[in-house]
Amino acid sequence: MIYFDVTQTGSAAHRSGLTRVGRRLLAELGSAAVAAVWRDGALRRADSGAPVAPARDDWFLTAELFSEAERPGFAAFLAARPLRCAAVFHDAIPLKHPHITWPKSVARHPGYLKLLAAFDRIFAVSAASRDELLGYWRWLGLAATPPVGTVALGADAAGTPRITHPATPSAPPELLCLGILEPRKNQTLLLAACAPLWREGLDFRLHLVGRVNPHFGRPIAEAVARLRREVGPRLVHHADADDAAVAARFAAARATVFPTLAEGCGLPLLESLWHGVPCVCSDLPVLRENADAGGCLPVAPDDPAAWTAALRRILTDDSRHADLARAAATRSLPTWAATAAQIRASLASPA
Repeated sequence: MIYFDVTQTGSAAHRSGLTRVGRRLLAELGSAAVAAVWRDGALRRADSGAPVAPARDDWFLTAELFSEAERPGFAAFLAARPLRCAAVFHDAIPLKHPHITWPKSVARHPGYLKLLAAFDRIFAVSAASRDELLGYWRWLGLAATPPVGTVALGADAAGTPRITHPATPSAPPELLCLGILEPRKNQTLLLAACAPLWREGLDFRLHLVGRVNPHFGRPIAEAVARLRREVGPRLVHHADADDAAVAARFAAARATVFPTLAEGCGLPLLESLWHGVPCVCSDLPVLRENADAGGCLPVAPDDPAAWTAALRRILTDDSRHADLARAAATRSLPTWAATAAQIRASLASPA
């Protein structure tokens, strides 16, 4: 049996990447998994609150972030290990970019990464994130660490059928940017790249989908409001969009735009390709792991002029857009069912 951790994601109201990973994995693990929470110093069933009484060959699997302060007694639980423990590891962004990361996350992450070393198995969401974790453990000088493999996250975010025949984009063309408004997602650069195109008369709409980060996002929201006063309804911010609303935006999009500065995997890129929509994305090694197979146009994340040129091309060059859309719709993509199957198979085999 797999006891799947939903301590935070089980009741989360926001569609964050962590929440989506947790919910999609639990759904695809099906009868192999039981939802569990850490509460009152013990692992409990999420449905009844009863303490878990596992067999030694059962697994505890978490895709969440945690610390001893947030989960008192968790370090002792890992040390005793009444069952085997595995974790999905996302990234070390709070350590690499502390100036643009939630202070709570920055404070939590060193302890979280050290606790991961007490697990039996780790599944990193990309080769880049695996290397970050192993590098941090080497820096700590840890003598014994668990094996760290990689797992491909699914592109089918809401379980919708894949689009294999590119649709005719709406007119005027629409660009879609998914992600919380915050410095790491780099929407400020995107606004700076789009403004010259609107001023030169290019007719298109930009849809920003994501809540405003309450700690860092206000300046970006204000920049959106200022530019909207200039360009009107060509710039739209959807602060609260459910799966159906996001699917509608994908269906209308000529391309998605993903100017992020740092990611563990980059789910919006994968989800864009699943919908048959090309993605103009940051030229980061972690994104190239998925972008290089087709359907994407990588651009340096610190070059507004390069982004302006790339967006002009994706909006006006129908031949290039058609090539990217065809690649997006026909290339191989991972599914959450395959992700869950990979994890189940790994947990069923010796380390």
